[in-house]
Amino acid sequence: MHYPPHEAPTSGVQQLIGFHPDLSNPDGSTRVTLDLGPQHLNVSGVLHGGLHTLLLDVATGFACARHCAMSGPFVPMLTLSLTTDYILAVRDGQVVATGRVTGGGYKILYAEAQLHDAEGKLLSRATGVFKRAKT
Repeated sequence: MHYPPHEAPTSGVQQLIGFHPDLSNPDGSTRVTLDLGPQHLNVSGVLHGGLHTLLLDVATGFACARHCAMSGPFVPMLTLSLTTDYILAVRDGQVVATGRVTGGGYKILYAEAQLHDAEGKLLSRATGVFKRAKT
């Protein structure tokens, strides 16, 4: 299946955290990048676990939104469940979350995402359940 590029709507959390979504991959997957700064680190000096989960949630949610939209307008999604596994810590550089849809139907979709560092090391991964938002 071929997906056209989509423009990601800007959100307050995107402006606050500073991540950058890319919804242009023709396979429907999404990429979310973040250049780490001191504001992203916890008291141990590594990327805060909540930001791992946030980036994975954004990547999976946008992948579901693209899947529902196909060639039409962007479709907002709601996260029903997100399970995150933390694997490695990271202190600096850029991290990239990649999300993709793994199944589902019209209203409910399943998706997964992985967060990697600039060297390609797996930092965390998540699986989630998402629902088409009522508009």
